[in-house]
Amino acid sequence: MIFARAKHLRIVLLVCSIASVPATASAEHREADDPRIAIHEGFAEESKCGSCHADQVAAFAKSNHAKAMAAATEGTVRGDFNDVQFQRDGVQANFFRRDDRYFVRTEGPDGKPADFKVTYTFGYEPLQQYLVDIGGGRLQALDIAWDTNKREWFWLGEGTAAKPGSTYHWTGPFYRWNRTCIDCHSTDPEVNFDPTTFEYKSTYVATSIGCQSCHGGAAEHVAWQTSQTSQKTAPDPGMPRLDATACFGCHSRRVKMLDGFGPGKAFLDHFSPELIDTDLYFPDGQIRDEVFEYGSFQQSKMAMAGVTCLDCHSAHEGTVKAVGNALCTQCHTQAPPERFAQFKPGDNFDTPAHTHHPIGSTGSHCVNCHMPQRTYMKVDPRRDHSMVIPRPELSATYGTPNGCTSCHEGKTNAWAAETMDSWYGTGWRRRPTIAHAFAGAAKSDPASIAALRALVADDKQSGIVKASAIAAMTQVARQDVAPDVKAAAGSTDPLLRLGSAKAAADLPQERRLEAVGTLLGDRYGSVRVAAITALSATPSMEFLGDSRRSFDDAVKDLRAYVDANADFAEAQTSYGLFLFGQRRAQDSEKAFEQAIALDPALSGARANLAELYRATGRNQRSEETYAEAITIAPENADLRYGHALALVRRQALSVAIDELRVAVRLAPENARYLTTLAIALDSSGGTQEAFTLLAQAEAGGATDASLLQTGIQFGLKLHRYPETLKLAETYAQVQPEDAQIADLIRQLRFATGGK
Repeated sequence: MIFARAKHLRIVLLVCSIASVPATASAEHREADDPRIAIHEGFAEESKCGSCHADQVAAFAKSNHAKAMAAATEGTVRGDFNDVQFQRDGVQANFFRRDDRYFVRTEGPDGKPADFKVTYTFGYEPLQQYLVDIGGGRLQALDIAWDTNKREWFWLGEGTAAKPGSTYHWTGPFYRWNRTCIDCHSTDPEVNFDPTTFEYKSTYVATSIGCQSCHGGAAEHVAWQTSQTSQKTAPDPGMPRLDATACFGCHSRRVKMLDGFGPGKAFLDHFSPELIDTDLYFPDGQIRDEVFEYGSFQQSKMAMAGVTCLDCHSAHEGTVKAVGNALCTQCHTQAPPERFAQFKPGDNFDTPAHTHHPIGSTGSHCVNCHMPQRTYMKVDPRRDHSMVIPRPELSATYGTPNGCTSCHEGKTNAWAAETMDSWYGTGWRRRPTIAHAFAGAAKSDPASIAALRALVADDKQSGIVKASAIAAMTQVARQDVAPDVKAAAGSTDPLLRLGSAKAAADLPQERRLEAVGTLLGDRYGSVRVAAITALSATPSMEFLGDSRRSFDDAVKDLRAYVDANADFAEAQTSYGLFLFGQRRAQDSEKAFEQAIALDPALSGARANLAELYRATGRNQRSEETYAEAITIAPENADLRYGHALALVRRQALSVAIDELRVAVRLAPENARYLTTLAIALDSSGGTQEAFTLLAQAEAGGATDASLLQTGIQFGLKLHRYPETLKLAETYAQVQPEDAQIADLIRQLRFATGGK
C-alpha cells in the first residue's frame, strides 16, 4: 500500500476570524497586565509609537485589527455573561461572572462539566470568541461565540458535537490558539512549544495586532529617536519598507514554513499558499471554503495589472478608501489613472446602461455582481476577491455562485443567463474561464489534461491558476505529464515552480527527480520544501556535487518547517513520510509516534505507522495499529482497505474480505478496492461473485485497466464469455496498445457466435 501524502492542516485559521472593531480603542485593556507580553529582540514597546505617530495610531485604533485580541475586561467583553444558559445540538454552557471575572461552565477535556475562566476576547464583530487557559500554557477558543448583531450566543460547529479528546472538541488541537490562531492576532507572537513536555510558553510583544505587526521591529528606530540630539551622529535606521506583501501572511490560506515573517521578507520563504483546490474553491476560482483574500485576488486581472491591497484599503484604518462604486471608479472610469492606463480599465461602468439596475439600488453596486459574499463562521460574510463576472450558465453546470441568483432569490440560473443575453448579447458566454478545466480535473476526466495544459501555456492566466493547473494534471494522471511538470519547474514564476514541486509528488517515483530535481536549489523555501518532499524516496546518494549540497540544504529547510510547526501532528506525519522514504525507519517511527501523541484523534499518522510496521516485517503490530485507527475513523475507506491487507498478511482472509466489503461500500468508485475484493473472493472460492462484481462495475462505466484485466481473467476461468467479451472490448478502448487484446476479442466473438 502506498503511503498517503500527508497535507498540513487545511482548516487552519477558520476559528480565528479577525473581526471589526469600534470607532475607538478602549484604554481599559492595559498591556502591562498581560503576563504573555515580552519585548522580543529587535522590537520595542508598542506604546512608544504613539509619541511620534499620534495620527497614525489614532487611525489604527479605528481599524478592524486593533482589537483582534484583548484581555477580558468590562470594556472588551461583548457577550452576555449574566448567568445565561446555552443549549443546542448537544452543546451546553452557562456564562456567568464572579468577582468581576468572566466564566463559562461547560464540558471539559475529561468530559465532565467544569468552570473555566475567560482570559481573553478574540475579535470584536460580527462575532466575538473567548479564550480559556486549560493548563500547560494552552489557550483554547470556545466553540460557542457571541453574535454581536443578533446579540445572542451561537455554536460554531456543525452536525454532532465533537467528543472530548477529539481534534474538534473545543479543548482539542483545532481550537488551540497557540497552534491555530496565534500568528495573526498578536504582535510578533512566539509559540514556544516544548515537544518533550507538550507545554506552551507563548509570548508576544503586544496582545493584539499593533504597529510592529506590519512595520516590523522598531527597536533601533525608537532607540535612535529617543537618544539625545547631540548623540545622533548616525542617520535614523528607519523601518523596513512596507508593501502589500505584509498583508499576505494573515490574509491567505497557507502553511507556515518559518516563523518571523515581516516587511522585507519573502512571502514564499515563510509560507506555502494553498492552490485552487476543489475543497477550497469552486471550479471557476470563486471561494468555497474560507481561504481569505490572497488566493482569490491573485487570480484576478487586477492583481496581474499591479493593483495591491493598499490601492483599495487604507493602511491604518483598514477600511476601503471610498464608499460604494466610488472605490471601483478610482480606476474604472473614462479617464483611468496613468499607472493602469495600458490595461484600459476605463469606461462608463457606473451607469444603468452597464448595470441595468437603477442608480443606488442593490444591483447597481459593483461588488454585488463582481465580489459576491459567502458567509463563514455562520455570521461572518466575506467578499470574493477574484473579481469574476457573473456566469449563471456555469452555475447551472458546476454549481458555482453568481451574483444574479444570489440577489434574486427564487430565480433560476437559466433566467439569469437569458436576462444577461438580452442585456449584453451572447458574447459573454464565450469569455475564457478556468471552470471547465478544473471541473473536469475534479472528476478525473482525462480530457481535462488538454484544458489544464492550455491554462499553463496561457500568458493571460495568473501564476496561481497555472500552478493549480499543473498540480491538477498529475492528479488526473492518465497520461505522461512529467514533461509538463519539468517545464513548469523551469518557469520564472515562483508560484508555477511551487505548483510543479507539489505536482511532482503525484508523478511516478522514477520520474520525479528529472522533473523537479533542480527545484531543490530554488530561490524560495516553500518551493524547496515541496521539492524535497516529492523526492523523499530518492536516496541521497543519487545526488552528487552541487546537487548533493542542494539536497542537504533542502532537508534543512524541511527540518526548519517541522520545527516551526512542532505542535502540528500533520507536520510530524509529513516528516515521518520523508524519513521513511530515506530508509530511516527508526526516525520515521518516532515522528509518527510524536504525531499520534500530539493529536491521538487523527487517524492518518496511525495508518502510516501501520504501514511502517508492515514494511519492517511487524505484521501483527501493523494490523493492530490499523484496528486502532479504525476505532477513531470507522468511515474511512482507506483505513478499512489498509486493515484488510494487514489481515491478509496475517492469513485472516474471511475477516479481510469483510473489511474490503466495507471499503467498497464507503468508496464504491475506487477501482483498486473493488479489484482487491474480487481477488480475495476468488482466493476463497467465490470466483462467481467476484466476476459478477467486476462485470457490474464495467457496465456502470468503470474503465480501470487493472479491474478490467482481473475481470477478463475470472470470466475466462468461469467460461462466462459474453460478459468477458464486454470487459475485453472496454479494455481495448482503454489500452489500445495491448497487442494481445485484439486476438482475445476475436476468440471471444467466435466463442459467442459473433464476428
